[in-house]
Amino acid sequence: MKKPIVEFKDFGFQYKSQTQATLHQINLTIYRGEKILLLGPSGSGKSTLINCINGLNPFSYEGTVTGSCKIAGIESKDASIFALSRVVGTVLQDSDAQFVGLSVGEDIAFALENDSVSRREMIPKVQKASEIVRMEEYLLHVPYELSGGQKQKVALAGVIHDNVDLLIFDEPLAALDPKMGMYAVDLIDRIHRERNKTVLIIEHRLEDVLYRPVDRIVLMNEGRIVFDGVPDRLLASGLLPEYGIREPLYIMAMKYAGCEWKEEQNLSDIFTMNMEPFKDRLIKQQKPEWKKYVPGSGNEILKAENVFYSYGENEVLRDISFTIKKGEKVAFIGKNGAGKSTMAKLICGIIRPSKGKIYIMQKDYLKLSIKEIGEKIGYVMQNPNQMIVKNIIREEVELALALRGKSRMEIDEAVKKTLKMCGLYGMRNWPVSAVSYGQRKRITIASILVLHPEVIILDEPTAGQDYFHYTEIMDFLDELNKEYGITIIFITHDMHLAIQYTDRAVVFAEGELVADASVYKVLSDNEIIEKANLKQTSLYTMAKRLGLHPEKFIEHFIACERMGKEHE
Repeated sequence: MKKPIVEFKDFGFQYKSQTQATLHQINLTIYRGEKILLLGPSGSGKSTLINCINGLNPFSYEGTVTGSCKIAGIESKDASIFALSRVVGTVLQDSDAQFVGLSVGEDIAFALENDSVSRREMIPKVQKASEIVRMEEYLLHVPYELSGGQKQKVALAGVIHDNVDLLIFDEPLAALDPKMGMYAVDLIDRIHRERNKTVLIIEHRLEDVLYRPVDRIVLMNEGRIVFDGVPDRLLASGLLPEYGIREPLYIMAMKYAGCEWKEEQNLSDIFTMNMEPFKDRLIKQQKPEWKKYVPGSGNEILKAENVFYSYGENEVLRDISFTIKKGEKVAFIGKNGAGKSTMAKLICGIIRPSKGKIYIMQKDYLKLSIKEIGEKIGYVMQNPNQMIVKNIIREEVELALALRGKSRMEIDEAVKKTLKMCGLYGMRNWPVSAVSYGQRKRITIASILVLHPEVIILDEPTAGQDYFHYTEIMDFLDELNKEYGITIIFITHDMHLAIQYTDRAVVFAEGELVADASVYKVLSDNEIIEKANLKQTSLYTMAKRLGLHPEKFIEHFIACERMGKEHE
């Protein structure tokens, strides 16, 4: 019989600064060797729960504990962070908050140094860990200079050789490209199986986590556990949309076809599930009428012409050419380090091409200042910590309007509308330091949206977002696009986003543009997928298993999505 490593009994927690408890009557047992996925919308209490496991609550964030929380048989409130750290290791969602070394190598070595591992043993361990996450060439780099995905890899490497029994991964896929996300899920699975670790994963990307099996899913809402059971039972229950969790694409496709299923069917694994009960409906589903993708008919708003860019001697973009028209919604996709963010910085004028030209509204932008470009193009960075300059949420969102001399009435009206759309109005007077990484992401999006620019570039807008707020923000951007003709460029690893909210994908790989086509063409082309470190979506897998053409199947799914949105 497995022994418990975490035991919550009638547990509650209330932060010192709050008037109401965040966690209520938590009863949860995690057994040694289990792999558990913790799901729930933002504000559901997931982060508070894991902080009660690793000791940050109540030792770093003061509050009142009721009931019992035992970690490896120790009552956590009677222990210390140091004692709990011998049992629990955490990979934080915000990698910046976790780095302690001046180089990647030092950071990966930190846990070994704490265990007094000799230098002779330490060096090969660090080398091996860096190779596992494919960061061996970056050991001498400063962590803060890495991309978001690279930072996440370093954080993962730091716990691979850790001797703790329980590993907590907080949004481990948030900044990773699709293929590296698969690699991370594989890596976590290997750590779980080969090292007999207990693993707790907090992640919004359910479909990506289910790429490898999990023992249980715990679903939280408003500080309570509303489901605790096997994945198949949860997928069959219909609870996911009820609690604002995005369902896997293949489940959505089955719903569009009118399929019905039972709890005992293996719904959690698209590779092995029995397709026979659903095959006829999926194949015979009448194809709806929809408008084929046609390149934007508006005027040219952005054009890159034979653009090159180098960081020193390192050439990161080579001969890039594309045109974007007013009102288009375009996804820049590709693996970490492919050049997507560099291209966005070039468009914004933060950096300028080494060779080639960029035109904004048919004018050579080399003649424009950053301020002039900023009036037309808004850029929401991937890392919110690099954008926020004010302490209070409202002050951050209104800053750009205040700098432009808008009246108090104009500022109040615009800020109120934007904060409500981004789900932040109730927290408008909160300090930025008091909110989660995902909520900070929404603050930065709000601070750009409030200006209504001609073009908005969003770098990983959905990273760390639950489905409810993801949908709210994306629908808001959709509304801006339709009502005001604002052109939107998403730099994203989220293939759900590309499928649901864009028509066209510009694909980067190794600093080159390897595709510029409709989303369904890109996501059904194996050669492009391989070059750009993407992965086949579950729609691709389902189509192949049904003997259907993946491109047509994905195109059909997108049509159902668009028709559904139009009838909402």
